[in-house]
Amino acid sequence: MLDPIRYIRLNIISALTGTVTNPSGGGFISVYNRVPSNSVYPFIRVYGLSTNAIDDNQSKYNVECITRVEVVTRFDGDSGGDLNANNIMSQITDLLISKNQSAFDLSAYNFNCYAVQNSGIQYLEDDLTDHTYFRAILELSNKVEQTN
Repeated sequence: MLDPIRYIRLNIISALTGTVTNPSGGGFISVYNRVPSNSVYPFIRVYGLSTNAIDDNQSKYNVECITRVEVVTRFDGDSGGDLNANNIMSQITDLLISKNQSAFDLSAYNFNCYAVQNSGIQYLEDDLTDHTYFRAILELSNKVEQTN
């Protein structure tokens, strides 16, 4: 069995790069797998969480890959709010989850991604001494079969 989660991350990063705009102005939001120390807020982080077997049969490997798409915004003291994180996440879900389009095309890597599902969005607020951080974390379930 091969693990398709890195190809799912690549597809997510490709879908979001240059398409998600900052609701406060300033153009497109940067998308990372690993956030650099010089990143500018807000940003989007995409990372894999798990790959789990879901159907053990004699002919195909079928797995569920859980990836997370995290929006991180930052404001000084008590300024700002979670509305920016909500607006950014709304753009993300609109791009990644649709009943009118197929799931991620992983055929070049010998996988068939046949389902993409929102497994929940969690909103968090971290009020620290330097800044207030608002985060929105989408847990994305991708059901995938190995085709070779």
